[in-house]
Amino acid sequence: MLTNPWLSSLAFPPNDLRTGKTAPSPRSSRTLRVRIAPRSIPRSSLPPLTQGKPAVLRTLLAVTTSLILFSGAIAQAAPQIQHWTSANGAQVYFVPAPDLPMVDVRIVFDAGSAKDGELAGLAQLTNGLLSEGAGPLDADQIAERFEGVGARFGASALRDMAVVSLRSLTDQSLLEPALDTLAFVLRDPRFPKDAFERERNRTLIGLRAEQQDPGSVVAKAFYRAVYGSHPYATPSNGTEESLKALKRADAQAFHQRHYVAKNAVVAIVGAVDRKGAEAIVKRALGKLPAGSAAATTPAVAPLTEGTVTRLPHPSEQTHILLGQPGITRDDPDYFALYVGNHVLGGSGLVSRVSDEIREKRGLSYSAYSYFMPMRAAGPFTAGLQTRNDQAEEALEVLRLTLQDYIANGPTEKELTAAKKNISGGFALRVDSNSKIVENLAMIGFYDLPLDYLDTFISKVEAVDAEQVRDAFQRRLDPNHMATVIVGGSVPAATP
Repeated sequence: MLTNPWLSSLAFPPNDLRTGKTAPSPRSSRTLRVRIAPRSIPRSSLPPLTQGKPAVLRTLLAVTTSLILFSGAIAQAAPQIQHWTSANGAQVYFVPAPDLPMVDVRIVFDAGSAKDGELAGLAQLTNGLLSEGAGPLDADQIAERFEGVGARFGASALRDMAVVSLRSLTDQSLLEPALDTLAFVLRDPRFPKDAFERERNRTLIGLRAEQQDPGSVVAKAFYRAVYGSHPYATPSNGTEESLKALKRADAQAFHQRHYVAKNAVVAIVGAVDRKGAEAIVKRALGKLPAGSAAATTPAVAPLTEGTVTRLPHPSEQTHILLGQPGITRDDPDYFALYVGNHVLGGSGLVSRVSDEIREKRGLSYSAYSYFMPMRAAGPFTAGLQTRNDQAEEALEVLRLTLQDYIANGPTEKELTAAKKNISGGFALRVDSNSKIVENLAMIGFYDLPLDYLDTFISKVEAVDAEQVRDAFQRRLDPNHMATVIVGGSVPAATP
């Protein structure tokens, strides 16, 4: 179930139907870490600033990260956010965190798979190739330069966005070369032919592996059923047909159009002041073309009827998802739906869905529901896994539970418990630099108010039972939902 309401579109866990993410390809979300034995270049050939003692730096970075997690545990107040626009048009969000000598930089481009067009998988493939060679550097040199200064680079792509991140110590002799390498990766990736073919083949292998996983099969079929011809319907890692049709020039053109300053949000958290943060932006993105913002993601059409899709699969359990288009990230009903869903299926074993399906009837180990707000209407999803011979019964209980909740809403006791649980866990959601920088990126990318974190608890506390009932009745229609069933012999179901 979705436990963090504002990181749902920025977190990159492994395949998990409860977060609505389809299984990534082997390189869809990655972090460049230390390479102990570079394949081609000796350490002595690197610029002087990158030689140093990477083993010591790695140790210091690990200790620093642990200290952040410890010190952040006592965080009580939301961070104060500074915002400005860079000279070439990037939107910058900054929170100083002076306690430890490190900085996190997260750059989010409106360059997710919703921008693939007819070339499904292009956004993810482009993002995965950024560090395979850039400017005068090959892939080994890029990894070695980050390693040499104890920095950590990452890149990933989802439906809404593409992300590039850097964590570095703030000593200028370490930070500056890390930023210079990052600048090469952002503005001048080479997309080498051999790397392009290798990454495409790895993604194809990943797609074939997904066909054996009922969780991946049901997630992809669910998005097709809910979104039809909308860009969200297509998996971020593409299809075998689309990947085989991609050319290196497609990745070059996609990068040229979307990896530009006016299409970027930059989030910075660390032990630098405003002047230092401005210097980071200038060094990393200052030479990035201004370009223009990407075209707006089209609106999602509501479902006009209920549908049922059954896909046989040689699995011991049947996977079931049902749902419909839900809400955008800036939806005015967000808090009523989020708090309400915490009662319905978002609070683990104590939720309505889990109580009815797991606790009372023993039909499933995991049953849940969630809203995934996105740039366009992300999905509302309810789901479970159960034994093949129990699938029809479990689905019926899930539907009846959802219908009853839409009609009657939560009890006052359930609502009070949900609000206490959400508010009580707030400090843990901003207790480290990495979590704060994800929040900043989310606020910037979805154009949320700067006081979003400051007002989050008060908005949760303000939700009442009537608001939940009203929002659920207006936004969800149990007769117009898509149901997808993947597994063994399941009797045909009706909407």
